[in-house]
Amino acid sequence: MKNPTKVILFIFSAIACIILYSCASIGNPAGGPRDEEPPRYVQSNPPLGATNINTKRIEIEFDEIVNVKDAFSKVVTSPTSKVVPKVSSQGKKVVVQFDDTLQSNTTYTIDFANAIEDNNESNKIPNYAFWFSTGETLDTLQISGMVLAARNLEPQQGMLVGVHSNFADSAFKTTRLERVAKTDDRGRFTIRNLKPGNYKIFALADVNNDYRWDNPAEDIAFLETTISPYSEQTTSIDTLYDLKNSKIDTIVTRARTRFLPNDILLSSFNIEHKTQYLVKNERIDSTRISLIFNAKSDTLPTLRLVSNPDLKDWYLLERNRFNDTLTYWLKPNILTQDTLVVATTYQRADSAQNIVWGTDTIKFITPKAKTKSKKKKKTEEADSLKKAEIRHLAITPPSTNIEYYNPLFFTFDEPIEHINQSAIHLEIKSDTLWKPADKNFTLQKIDSLAVIKYKIDYPWEFGGEYKLSIDSAAIVGIYGHHNKPLDHTFQVKKEDEYSNFTFAIEGLPDSIPAFVEFLNASDSPIRTAKVVNGVADFLYLAPGSYYARLIEDTNGNGEYDTGDYDTKRQPEFAYYYPKKINIKKNWEITQTWNVFETAIDLQKPEILKKNKPEASKHAKKKQQNEEEEDEEESFDVNSNPFDPNSNRRSNNNRY
Repeated sequence: MKNPTKVILFIFSAIACIILYSCASIGNPAGGPRDEEPPRYVQSNPPLGATNINTKRIEIEFDEIVNVKDAFSKVVTSPTSKVVPKVSSQGKKVVVQFDDTLQSNTTYTIDFANAIEDNNESNKIPNYAFWFSTGETLDTLQISGMVLAARNLEPQQGMLVGVHSNFADSAFKTTRLERVAKTDDRGRFTIRNLKPGNYKIFALADVNNDYRWDNPAEDIAFLETTISPYSEQTTSIDTLYDLKNSKIDTIVTRARTRFLPNDILLSSFNIEHKTQYLVKNERIDSTRISLIFNAKSDTLPTLRLVSNPDLKDWYLLERNRFNDTLTYWLKPNILTQDTLVVATTYQRADSAQNIVWGTDTIKFITPKAKTKSKKKKKTEEADSLKKAEIRHLAITPPSTNIEYYNPLFFTFDEPIEHINQSAIHLEIKSDTLWKPADKNFTLQKIDSLAVIKYKIDYPWEFGGEYKLSIDSAAIVGIYGHHNKPLDHTFQVKKEDEYSNFTFAIEGLPDSIPAFVEFLNASDSPIRTAKVVNGVADFLYLAPGSYYARLIEDTNGNGEYDTGDYDTKRQPEFAYYYPKKINIKKNWEITQTWNVFETAIDLQKPEILKKNKPEASKHAKKKQQNEEEEDEEESFDVNSNPFDPNSNRRSNNNRY
C-alpha cells in the first residue's frame, strides 16, 4: 500500500489546484434577458396625492436603484418659486427638498419628465409626476398639447409651457408662470393639478430659468384665447387575448376620466431681435473695406472720412438684403491712401437694450504683402525688365450648361463704370451656322444691391446652343480696367430633361394667401410657387427627390414672417406634404394636397426632422434602415386628427 501521507497530500494539492483554476478563470455569467423595464414606484413619504402636507422633504421609493439625470433642466415644480427645489437620488429613493415655505391650500406638482432612470440600463420612466396638497383638497384638472416650431413644424423638446391666471399683457414678461411643465422629445406637454378657471397659456425657451420672458432672444409661443380646463367621464374598451389559443378572450369596458382640452397647439417662434453690434471690420485689399454686423438691420450706417469729412462720394456700397454684410468699394480718388480713418455711425443697443445711434472711429490699413522668397524676388525683377502687361477687367464667365428659366450670370472683379451694349453680341446655332439673336437683350445688374454681379435675360429655346461675344474694351471698371475679348458658348437644357408638377391645394380658404416651397433633403427651399386659385405650379423641375411645405402668407409679401407678442401677431403657419415626391424626366403630375388630412404632428417627414425623439438602439437601427430605402415615406393618414385621445391637433378649427 502506498504511503497514506503522500496520498493525502496529493488529494489536498489537487483540490487546491481546482480552487485556484476556478478563481483564475472567471467567465461571463449566463444571466438572463436584458432589463428593459423602467423602475417601478413602491411607496412615498408623503403618499402620492396626499392632502394637508406641511413637510418640505419628499421621498419617493422605487423597486431598484435609480438616478435622476439632468434634474436642473428636466424637473420642474408647480407652483413655480424663486428658489428651485433640490432633487437628488439616494439608492432606491428620489428626494426632493423644498427650501421655500410651501404655500397654504395649494396643490404641488413635481414633474420629472423622463429624468428618473434605473442605475444599470438607464431605462427611463416616461412622463413621471408626483403631487400632493398643503390643504384639504387636491386640484386635479389638467391640459395637454404640443409645441411645434411655426416655420418648420420641428417638435420643440425641453421647452417650458405654463399658464397665467393674470391676463395682463405684461404678466408673461414680469411675473413667473404659475404652473408649468416641460415638453418631451416629441414636443408634447401636460400641465397637471390645475384649479377650475380661465388661463392664458405660453411656451418659453427659458434660457435664464426665471419662468418669464425677459430675454428677447428666447423662443416663445402664446395663444390669444383663454383656456378653461375641464374633465368628462367616458369609457374605453380593453381587449384581453387568449394567447394560448390565439383568440379574443374578453372585451372589457372601463370608465375613465378624460381631461380637456388635450389638443392645444402652440406655434413657437423667435421675434428675431438681436442686440446689434459690429462683429468685424477690415480692409480687404487696397480697393475695399468691409463691415460685418451680427444681426440684420433696416438701416444702413453712415461713413465719414475723418481726414476729409466733407467728401461725400468716395465709395460704392455692395450689400446683402439684410444689411449685415457691407462692402465698400473705394473710388479712385482715395485709392492711394494706405490708411483710412473712418467715423462709422450705426444703430446699436445701449445698456438698457434700447436701440440708439453710436459712432466708432475705425482705422482701415491696407494689408501688407507677404514676405517674398529670394527666388520669387529675382523672378519679379526679371519680369520688371519686360514690358509691363496691361491689367484687364476680369470676368467670371457663366456656366456652359444653363437652366431654361435662368438668366446668364456674370461676375466682375470690380464695379462697372461703363458698358457698351452694342459691343455685346448673342448668337444662336442653327444647323451648323451661327445666327444673331432675334430679340433685344442687355447686360444689367442682378439687382440694386449688387455692384459686381450682372445678368443677361433672354427667352432661351429648349436645347438651344448659344454663343456670347464681348468685344475688347466693351466694359470698363471704376478703376479704368477694361475687358479682353470674350467668346463663350453654352447650351440650354432640353425640354424633356424637365418635369412639371402641380399641387391642387384643398382645405385652405381662398381668402388666405399662401405659397408652397419645394424642399431638398436638408429641409431648405429650392423653388417657391404662389398658390393661385388653389393651385401651385412648379415648372421645369429637374429629376430628383423633393419635399414640400406650404406657408400661410398672411400679409401676402411672398416671405415667411415671424410673430410678435407685443402686437399679438401670430407667426405665419406652415404645413408639410407628408410624403417624399419623386420626380422623373418628362413627367406631368398633378397632386391633390389637403393640408388638414394628416395630423399636424405627423405631417413633417421623419427624415427631415432635426429634433428626433429618443429611441432604443433597436428602434434607431430600424429607423436607419427605413431611411436608407429609396421609397416614399408612408404615413398613417387614417389616424383621426380630431380624436382627443391622440393628443394631436389637425389645425382645421383655425378657420
